[in-house]
Amino acid sequence: MITRTSFNESLALTAPPQYYTIYQQSLWHDANGDWQSAHDLIDHLDDLISAHIHAYLHRKEGDQWNAGYWYKRAKQPVFTGALKDEFEYLFDLYA
Repeated sequence: MITRTSFNESLALTAPPQYYTIYQQSLWHDANGDWQSAHDLIDHLDDLISAHIHAYLHRKEGDQWNAGYWYKRAKQPVFTGALKDEFEYLFDLYA
């Protein structure tokens, strides 16, 4: 498990640490403002965690319909709070 402090410090790197899980790497790219890389890492995966992060990314993109589809695939309710709060929620669950 990584801490928020170590995660935030890693954002100064040019790439996420190799020991990060695919989920952590996706969140790392999102936190660095690279939505496309974050999406590309999980787009082809078929597990519940990837679907949950995928939902958040489409919500962030503004594609509510697609986000809703991925929340259903993740078996999660649609998050209605701020995007920052959802990112922190996902980090707490999957980092």
